[in-house]
Amino acid sequence: MASFHSTITGKCPNCEKGDIFERNGNIFLLRVPKMHEKCTECGYRFEKEPGYFLGAMYVSYGLTILEMFVVFFATFWFVPLWLFFTLIFTTLVVFSLFNFRWARIIWINLFPY
Repeated sequence: MASFHSTITGKCPNCEKGDIFERNGNIFLLRVPKMHEKCTECGYRFEKEPGYFLGAMYVSYGLTILEMFVVFFATFWFVPLWLFFTLIFTTLVVFSLFNFRWARIIWINLFPY
């Protein structure tokens, strides 16, 4: 497993200098995060094989469940039911690009080789 620092900063698990993502996504502009194919510093290839990031879907699912629990415990008893479901849906949409990006960063750093 790569270092905790490279996971938090989104750096290459091999050299910890190059960025994994070329640009961040923007939900309001409907722009998805763009990954580099290789590390700009050491040439480390981020996608090892086709389907490498299928496991990142499980990480993304876990992040989504965690966010839903936070929204649930923060709002369920205090707001009307229609507002509760609106908040859940809004949280899901707004954090979708966040989850995409962080799930891939976590997956790359869990299985760097």
